[in-house]
Amino acid sequence: PQGGFGAPTPPQQQPEPGYGYPQQAPQPDPGYGYPPQAPDQGYGYPQGPGGPPPATPQQPYGYPAQPPTQPQQGGYGGYQQPAQPPYGYPPQPQQGYGGYQQPPTAPVPAAAPGGGRGKPSAQLQIIIAAVVAVVLIVGGGVWYANSGDGGKGDESKGTGGTTQGADGGAGGTGGGAGVGGDGKEKAGGNTSAKPAFQLEVPKVPDTTPVAGSWVTDKVYVKTGVNAVSGYDLDSGAVVWTLPLTGQICGASRHMTADHKVPILFEAAKRVAPRYYRDCTEVGVVDLNTGKLLWSTSVTGGAAGDSKVRFSEVTLSGKTVAAGGLDGGAAFDVANGNPRWKPQANAQGCYDLGYGGGEGLVAVRKCGTYDAPYVMIQNLDPVTGAPISQYKMASGVKYASVISTKPLVVAADVGDSAGDGSGISDFFSLDEKTGKLKAKITADADRYAARCRSTKVEACTQALVGNGRLYVPTEEHEGSSGEFGDETNEVIAFDLATGRTMPEKADAGDKYTLIPLRMDGGDLIAYKEPPYDKGGRIVSINGGTMKETLLLENPADKVNREKENSFSINGAEFLYQDGRLFISSVNVSKPRESTSAYDKRYLAVAFSTKG
Repeated sequence: PQGGFGAPTPPQQQPEPGYGYPQQAPQPDPGYGYPPQAPDQGYGYPQGPGGPPPATPQQPYGYPAQPPTQPQQGGYGGYQQPAQPPYGYPPQPQQGYGGYQQPPTAPVPAAAPGGGRGKPSAQLQIIIAAVVAVVLIVGGGVWYANSGDGGKGDESKGTGGTTQGADGGAGGTGGGAGVGGDGKEKAGGNTSAKPAFQLEVPKVPDTTPVAGSWVTDKVYVKTGVNAVSGYDLDSGAVVWTLPLTGQICGASRHMTADHKVPILFEAAKRVAPRYYRDCTEVGVVDLNTGKLLWSTSVTGGAAGDSKVRFSEVTLSGKTVAAGGLDGGAAFDVANGNPRWKPQANAQGCYDLGYGGGEGLVAVRKCGTYDAPYVMIQNLDPVTGAPISQYKMASGVKYASVISTKPLVVAADVGDSAGDGSGISDFFSLDEKTGKLKAKITADADRYAARCRSTKVEACTQALVGNGRLYVPTEEHEGSSGEFGDETNEVIAFDLATGRTMPEKADAGDKYTLIPLRMDGGDLIAYKEPPYDKGGRIVSINGGTMKETLLLENPADKVNREKENSFSINGAEFLYQDGRLFISSVNVSKPRESTSAYDKRYLAVAFSTKG
C-alpha cells in the first residue's frame, strides 16, 4: 500500500553488505598522472597553432599547474589537449563549441619595396578577412556563453567540474587566516602512546552488527552481543553492562550534553537458521549509569498494524528521530513520547532517515517506482514541519547528510561514481531557503570520502566546518617513488562558491590522512601508517591546514598487528584527550587460524596517559 512517510513497495535490490564491508575497487586508470582522453570537440572547433610546448617547472603536488605558453599539438586536425589539473583538485571545464580559444595571429603583410608598406595582395586580403571573421565568431561565442538565462538554469545540474557556486561566485573566501586553531584537543608533553587494553571478539554463530561506540570523561562505551557495556578508560575493566532484548541494530553518532544516546535494537534474540530479527525498538541509554531510560515502538505507514522497522537513528536537540523503508518517527529524548510517526499520503512519500546534530534534516523519498524522486527537508525538530526543502536531481536514488548546519548532502547522481563510495557530488544548501549554493563534483578517482548510499547518516571521511567541506584525496605515489610510498592530502572546498581553497594538508610519504571529526574549527585525523610504524592522531588547523601531532602508537610488531587488524572502512575510530579507541562494526564467526596476524578484536585502546 502507498504510505506517506510509508514507502510504496521498494524496488528489489541486492542485499546490502554490512557496514565496513569491502567496497568494489575501481578499475585502474592508465597510471597516475596520465592525461585522460579529451572529449571530441566536434568538427569546426577553433584550432590553435601547433608546436611542442616548452618545458615548465614542476609545481608542488596538489597545486594548480601553470598552463603552457604554447598549446600542445593534438592529433588529427590539430586538436589541442587541455592542461590537466593536479591530482586531488577538480578538473577544469571543457569548452564546448564557441568557447573561447586564443585565435590565430593574423599574418603581417610583407614590406613593399622602398621601405614602405604596399597594398596587400587580393589573396592576403582574403586571409585577413577570414581571420577577422573567426575572431568575431569566437568573441561572440564568449558573449553568448555568458548571457542567456543569467545563470538561472536547472540548479540540480550544478556548475560542472570547476565547482563554481550556483550564484556564479568567482572564487573562494581567501586563505586560512583567522580560521581554525580553537580546538580543544591540544598536544601534551607526551605524544608516545602505549597499549591500554583490548576487548576480545564475542563468540557468534554468524555475522553480527556491533556498530556504536562513544567516549565520555569517565567511560568508553561499546556495543556487544545483545548488550551495551561501559569500560574504564585506562584499564578496560567493565564498569557497567546493559542487557537488551535483542541485538543492537542502530546507534546515534550524537549524544546529549549529559551523555544520553539513542539506540535501535531488536525485540528478541537472534536464532538459527535465519539469525535475523526486525529492527523495531527505539530507546535512550544513559552512558554515565548504563541505564535504559526508555524504549518504545510504533505502528503505521507502510507497516500498517505491524511495528515500524527502522534502519538508523539520530539525535537533534531534544528529539530522537528514526527512519527506514517503513517511514520515519520521532520521540522526546526525555521520556519517549512520540512527536510524529509514519502517516499515509497521496504522494507515496516516506522519510528514509534523518541527519541530526545542530539541526534535523530528513531525506524523503517520494513518487512511484517508475518516477521516484528525493527531497531534502530541513525540519523543525519538535513539530517535524519543514522549514525548507530541496528537490534532488533526477537520477538520485538516495542521499546522505554530511552536516545539518551548514546543510551539506552527498549523492551518487545517476550511479556515476562507479567505485562504491556512494558519492559523485556534494550539495551545499541554504538550510533556511532550501536553495542550492554550490554543487561540488567529487571525482571518484580523486577523492576518498564514503557514504552508505541507503543510509542517511553513515558517511565517513567528509567533514564540515568553517564554512568549508574537507575531504581526503585517494592514495597516490609519494615523492620518493619507492614501493609502498603511498600518500594523500586533505583538500578544502568553500561551501559558498564550491571553489577549492589554496591550503591543503599533506599526509607525508607512506602515511594516509583519514579525517575523523571536527574539533571546533580544527580537524582530528588518523594517519594510517606504513608497515613498520604505528598510527598517528593529528590535529589539523582548519584554516592553515598545518598539523600538530597528538598521539603516535607504538611501532613494535605486536601492537602493529593489533592496530592493523582493523580495516579503515570497517572500523570506528574515536580520539579524546590523549586516548585512541579503535573498534569493529561487525563481528563474525572466529576463523580457524593460529596466526597472531589473523586475530581480531572487538576494540583496542592506546593512551598517552601515565
